[in-house]
Amino acid sequence: MLWGTLSWAALGPVVVVEQTMKAVNYLNIIAHRLHPYMAFIFPTGNGIFQQDNAPCHKARIVLEWFEEQTDEFHLMFWPPNSPDLNPMKHILDVMERQLRARTPPCPNISTSRYRCLDIWYNMSPVMYQNIMASMLF
Repeated sequence: MLWGTLSWAALGPVVVVEQTMKAVNYLNIIAHRLHPYMAFIFPTGNGIFQQDNAPCHKARIVLEWFEEQTDEFHLMFWPPNSPDLNPMKHILDVMERQLRARTPPCPNISTSRYRCLDIWYNMSPVMYQNIMASMLF
């Protein structure tokens, strides 16, 4: 599984998650990967972070962590059952299509991981900005 973040300005970090995403794992990712990214992209502290309603996102320790960060960025309310409004779902769909189009097919998990990271870090800003813009209008 991949965890990643993006804004209009830039793709953020992407993390390969090799275990089941539990609240503690998720908290580690947002504290060590999301937090520095948000501080860089939104230095004035006016950023808003969107996540879906996955159980690990709604865990008490995670929500408490976000409450402690309100001076730096805010957590956006997210209605249940609204995956089409999440730009990350569309980005991952594009990545999956690009991965499947590459030849030869991935012979193993290691190659698949490498190709996913390569696709992420070489993604065109125009592509992800168009996806985000299509959701606004």
